[in-house]
Amino acid sequence: MTILNSKIPQGSLSQKWTNHKNAMKLVSPANKKKLDIIMVGTGVAGASAAASLGELGYNVKVFCYQDSPRRAHSVAAQGGINAAKNYRNDNDSNYRLFHDMIKGGDFRAREANVYRAAEVSNAIIDQLVAQGVPFAREYGGHLTTRSFGGVQVSRTFYASGITGQQVLLGSYAALKRQAAKGSVEMYERRQMLEIVVKDGKARGIVCRNLVTGQMERYSANAVVLATGGYGTIFFLSTLAVNSSGAAAYAAYKKGAFFANPSFIQIHPSCIPQMNEYQSKLTLMSESLRNDGRVWVPKDKGDKRSPDQIPEEERDYYLERRYPAFGNLVPRDIASRAAKERCDAGYGVGETGFAVYLDFSDAIKAQGEKMIKNKYGNLFDLYGKITGEDPYKVPMKIYPAGHYTMGGLWVDYNLMTTIPGLFAIGEANFSDHGANRLGASSLMQGCGDGYFILPYTIGNYLADEIKTKKLTTDDQAFDIAEKEAKERIQRLMNIKGNTSALAFHRALGKIMWDHAGMTRSEEGIKEGLKKVDDLEDRFYKDLKITGTTDSMNQPMERALRVAANFEISRLMLRDAMNRKESCGAHFREEHQTEEGETLRNDRDYSYVAAWEYLGERKEPKLHKEELKFEAVEVSQRSYK
Repeated sequence: MTILNSKIPQGSLSQKWTNHKNAMKLVSPANKKKLDIIMVGTGVAGASAAASLGELGYNVKVFCYQDSPRRAHSVAAQGGINAAKNYRNDNDSNYRLFHDMIKGGDFRAREANVYRAAEVSNAIIDQLVAQGVPFAREYGGHLTTRSFGGVQVSRTFYASGITGQQVLLGSYAALKRQAAKGSVEMYERRQMLEIVVKDGKARGIVCRNLVTGQMERYSANAVVLATGGYGTIFFLSTLAVNSSGAAAYAAYKKGAFFANPSFIQIHPSCIPQMNEYQSKLTLMSESLRNDGRVWVPKDKGDKRSPDQIPEEERDYYLERRYPAFGNLVPRDIASRAAKERCDAGYGVGETGFAVYLDFSDAIKAQGEKMIKNKYGNLFDLYGKITGEDPYKVPMKIYPAGHYTMGGLWVDYNLMTTIPGLFAIGEANFSDHGANRLGASSLMQGCGDGYFILPYTIGNYLADEIKTKKLTTDDQAFDIAEKEAKERIQRLMNIKGNTSALAFHRALGKIMWDHAGMTRSEEGIKEGLKKVDDLEDRFYKDLKITGTTDSMNQPMERALRVAANFEISRLMLRDAMNRKESCGAHFREEHQTEEGETLRNDRDYSYVAAWEYLGERKEPKLHKEELKFEAVEVSQRSYK
């Protein structure tokens, strides 16, 4: 039986990480050359970790399904990256960043991990500046910052609206440097299908070459998953179409616990759905809410153009309801507020499912040139997609599926319940609780990759030096490859009439309706039944063209959709189990009179970690109690 042990170090919160590093086992430079590490995923977490491990002297094998690590989904992060530099002299600190994250996550995150994330944040900015990331600067040359939701200081460093792209290019350059040195081997266009476990430890992976269709085996002393989240569970989301939780699901099936799967973020600032044929939605950065004001008409069904609606007939509802934070409330609160206004009949646009994000006041005060300098590429993106000029008319936005706070359970060392299998960045659950504050995703990814995993994985590998190298003809690889081939063949043999894309779209609607911005016990039960029924149809009527021994994108999607069914059930079961509202998990039965989240700290102040017990079988719930020593747990308020 697996016992959850978070391995949180002793001592005061501010000294835990320092004390832990001092007590860690080390691997000598000569021994590092004898150890192999597999890195799956090349976003900012995976690329930064692989580059750092290569620099340390380990042999690193890096895998991604894209044709280049530059195409990892981290490229889509727009608004910025947080750090407690206090350059604005507004009394920011490591503690304030930590407190904002704990509060923003509605007190459902592990205190020690969150403080460590804040503690390493300043080093991240130094690292990225040294790599040449072109952060915005003041006229005098100093790095500048802006504010994001859920905070009252200015701590977000940014590069216009393409921060993720620039941070990814920095880590990619570091990765390519190690590849040129020979410490890193790159394997593009590979899809990881199975994790190889030998004697209870992760020792390798089985991949499918997406160009040739051939199965490939790779052995290592440790495996790291940096594969992102499972937000495409809603089909329409801000994620890349091929992003999925399939890698995490493969780990879950092998014994890695899945934590807080129902904690999935809805981003309030997305371009609304335009038709039934879209495959994804486009994000408009939270940074826009620094200067944009959110409003709807005060009269229901008002179809006048926004310039014809006078100021006194506009409802700036975020400013009205949350005067202390206004338009910069956290994402979960802004999303539910937009949904409430639209559901009540005050929404705008052709469908009525949109609100205005208006920059007219900011343009009048600062000038169009200044707004263009801050957000120009985002305004251009909006204009190309909608055909409207946001400098002249307000943007129309509506919430959409975005980031997953849930993920593989990891201890303080970022290791899952499978020894030797680590999960970093969005692939794990560790830093954000029930809601992620904006600009903290790049911070966590870079922190895990540059400054945390390179230490903690060495602590594990110090005891693996004498372990015999596992060859790829070992029986453990035979078993894993056989399982992967059988799974593929099962799908290929169905020979039905409906594409995996159609099933994914149908599953996404079920999950959006029953586990989206709001949930209820009745709705969750109905959702579980619908998921089961849809999966039954999937295994009777799926159609995959092509063959298994060549490039086959329909089959790739089918594998992802098959994994999504089990993840969907896990999400719904976790949402059913948590009879409270916290952060992005909003149960209609548990809310205050004002419609805000109502936590139940007595019964649910824990991390829910689920253990896989078999296909369609009820998973087993394990609980990691959350203890708070440095913050006072209180009702979250941004008023």
